[in-house]
Amino acid sequence: MIVVMKLDASSKEVAAVQSRLESLGFKIHPIQGVKRLVLGAVGDRKVANSLNLESYPGVEKVMSIMKPYKMVSREAKEEDTVVKVGDVEIGGSKVVTMCGPCAVENEEQMVQIARAVKAAGGKILRGGAFKPRTSPYAFQGLEEEGLKMLARAREETGLPVVTEVINTQDVELVANYADMLQIGSRNMQNYSLLKAVGMTGKPVLLKRGLSATIEEWLMSAEYILAEENYNVVLCERGIRTFETYTRNTLDLSAVPLIKSLSHLPIVVDPSHATGMWKLVAPLAKAAVAAGADGLLIEAHPCPSEALCDGEQSLSPKNLQRLVAELKPFLKAVGRA
Repeated sequence: MIVVMKLDASSKEVAAVQSRLESLGFKIHPIQGVKRLVLGAVGDRKVANSLNLESYPGVEKVMSIMKPYKMVSREAKEEDTVVKVGDVEIGGSKVVTMCGPCAVENEEQMVQIARAVKAAGGKILRGGAFKPRTSPYAFQGLEEEGLKMLARAREETGLPVVTEVINTQDVELVANYADMLQIGSRNMQNYSLLKAVGMTGKPVLLKRGLSATIEEWLMSAEYILAEENYNVVLCERGIRTFETYTRNTLDLSAVPLIKSLSHLPIVVDPSHATGMWKLVAPLAKAAVAAGADGLLIEAHPCPSEALCDGEQSLSPKNLQRLVAELKPFLKAVGRA
């Protein structure tokens, strides 16, 4: 349930309500909105129904959240959440572009593409140091050396870094280098990993699973918020269907649907959705038109020589062209 405090509720009145709930075994998640404070309380429903919290000073109303995802729900927080990654805000008035190669290959490559991303107007640098691959013989990433190269590119350009973490034992290591932790589609329901990244307090980019429903996706986000980490950004990256002409099928209906169900920001990855660089630009425009808060785009200095996913990566020239072409779409939806 959520306890909505009055606009003029004092800190003493808030503490009294929180103390009462905690004494009954509830876990409290304070949600500070622009106008008022909401206390999210997770616990025994029977106990919750027996309480008369509306009689407490400072309480405006008490509401039960019926959806299985509690803290993620729009019922828990009406206002959109804005997640800060360094100085970059995701979920505000601006659509954020996060660009970079699928895999970190060497320092020269990372610095070169980081400069190109910044020149094109990109705000966050992406790159994989740990790569979960379908084949055990495919390039698996440079691991900590790759993380150091990402840090070097950040130092060179000032762009914050998002990179994937694939094992619980690597969470602390990756968190020491990255500004944002990515959970890939294969790990969307790796609950131990979700808890571990939640406990870091770092912003998390949570990709939708290959065949995950919207509810399963939001429940995975709930695992992170349950660890009192509210800095979660959802990422639609296409789902597996019967279609074989594209790598996945991009579900753009997920964008407005998520917006109605949850307060969390959502970005779209048109690169993994299609596996074809020529389809990235039109789907990026469609994502912006659908209301996405950002785009996750693969870019490489020389896509034909990429060790991973070169066929879906944009060259620096194509990246710059795409960002320029997005401007009228941004203007049409009132975004910057």
